[in-house]
Amino acid sequence: MKKWTVALMIILVVSALTACGATKYSALPIDESVDVCAKCKMLIKDDAFATQLTTKDGKTYKFDDLGCMNSWKHANSSEEIGMDFVRDYNSLEWIEYSKASYVYDASFRTPMAYGIVSFKDKQSAEAYINEQGKGTLMSATDLTSHTWKQNVEGMDMDKMKDHSHSEAEHA
Repeated sequence: MKKWTVALMIILVVSALTACGATKYSALPIDESVDVCAKCKMLIKDDAFATQLTTKDGKTYKFDDLGCMNSWKHANSSEEIGMDFVRDYNSLEWIEYSKASYVYDASFRTPMAYGIVSFKDKQSAEAYINEQGKGTLMSATDLTSHTWKQNVEGMDMDKMKDHSHSEAEHA
């Protein structure tokens, strides 16, 4: 083959790969009146604790608690996950799971009682620890070696702190 033919083929292959680009994933809204957790099948009642993941083939799974998403990941191939998201506890903003900061305490009331609250940054997580007077700061990497146990006493959502947000707060 001539050098210019090889060069042209390389240019075409690089152009084709560049055109494909990386797949963009985005979180979907939670409808608290109809969305159910893909793991425990309970209604996602408190949007502040909602999590979700999208597989590489575009299927989205929603969860009511980070512990449910973790359980789903262990039961399924994590290689198929395109992106996973958690909510910032304060703003309800969707953030990538790997970029979030987390606070754990077994006594924290979360929908399925795993006791983990997610935040958009380390400063917000530390402020929550100071406000609550307890909690362990964790990263997504720390969660890989976390002991995922439910605090059965913490599953009473009626006793959970009101964490409702009006639409105006998040517009």
